[in-house]
Amino acid sequence: MKYYIISGEASGDLHGSNLMKALFEKDPDANIRFWGGDLMQAVGGTLVSHYKDRAFMGFVEVLSNLSKVLGFIKLCKKDIVAFQPDVIILIDNSGFNLRIAKWAKQEGFYTNYYISPQVWASRSSRVKAIKQYVDRMFVILPFEKAFYKKFDYEVDFVGHPLIDAIATRTSMDEKEFRQKYQLSDQPIIALLPGSRKQEINKMLSVMLTMIKEFPNYQFVIAGAPSQSLSFYKQFTSNYDVKFVDNQTYDLLSIAKAALVTSGTATLETALFKVPQVVCYKASSITYQIAKRIITLEYISLVNLIMNKEVVKELIQNDFNSNALKSELTAILAGDRRKQMLADYDALEQQLGGQGASEATASKIIGYLKSK
Repeated sequence: MKYYIISGEASGDLHGSNLMKALFEKDPDANIRFWGGDLMQAVGGTLVSHYKDRAFMGFVEVLSNLSKVLGFIKLCKKDIVAFQPDVIILIDNSGFNLRIAKWAKQEGFYTNYYISPQVWASRSSRVKAIKQYVDRMFVILPFEKAFYKKFDYEVDFVGHPLIDAIATRTSMDEKEFRQKYQLSDQPIIALLPGSRKQEINKMLSVMLTMIKEFPNYQFVIAGAPSQSLSFYKQFTSNYDVKFVDNQTYDLLSIAKAALVTSGTATLETALFKVPQVVCYKASSITYQIAKRIITLEYISLVNLIMNKEVVKELIQNDFNSNALKSELTAILAGDRRKQMLADYDALEQQLGGQGASEATASKIIGYLKSK
């Protein structure tokens, strides 16, 4: 069968690659064409567009690059028509993918969505469009099935693919890892500032102020696969900080604590059982717009899934050096650290075991055969 997969960022590339592996395993004759990244390309199939070319962050940035975005949408539609897939599989990336879903349904293509847009966070009115344009939805967060049920839309909960990604990773020995990146024997505080240039600049400007406050720790920046090594030199040249390129999981496996930009990375950090402080700062305009449309009490996936404050969230003006120092001190030792680690164990239980990628591939193929 012919599969057309569309993902739009590093996390989508990761989950898309594992889904592709499962599809190839269950359908040896699978012909896959995709929008993704290096991980998906390494699995096989044909790459149409790399997510690095489409990494626009926030309302302002998207608007300023609107002509490019519209150009990508036009290219995608043309390529789908030429390929004539049996199914279009959309992975997260709602701004782009929901536009494609609407067009695809109108053109008679069969559409599946893997990893739901965060309609439960804002603009729940989008569920109406999802029901109309998406034939099957596969969700990865335990509360999403109940959320969609309120709108009379039956979805499949498949578990969280990060469980698979972490369980199946190839890890480096700690001693070898420290030697490779010239890390000291000091305990490590990992800095995960995000994947887009705008957010990395905002996050690191505050995160790096912690170096002088915690001289007995080694601070290490986790480089995003979407950015070049040269981009990070402005930080490594001016601060006593180390840099690890595209090795976030190995870094988290030996970290004592982490400062993490809100997003998928907060959940990854929790699954590695690393106490963290969640940070987020956007442009003033983007933040003011987001405040008016997001209705959630929390922004981090860890807190949302557990429905309580497991990790501290420092957002916008609260994200400052004084607050960050206080929170980082609290999670390095003592009761706060112990409670967070206990909550992490409960979180992992809620997410289910391994097998999200396989379950999703099986359901996609099963629904295709029953059409």
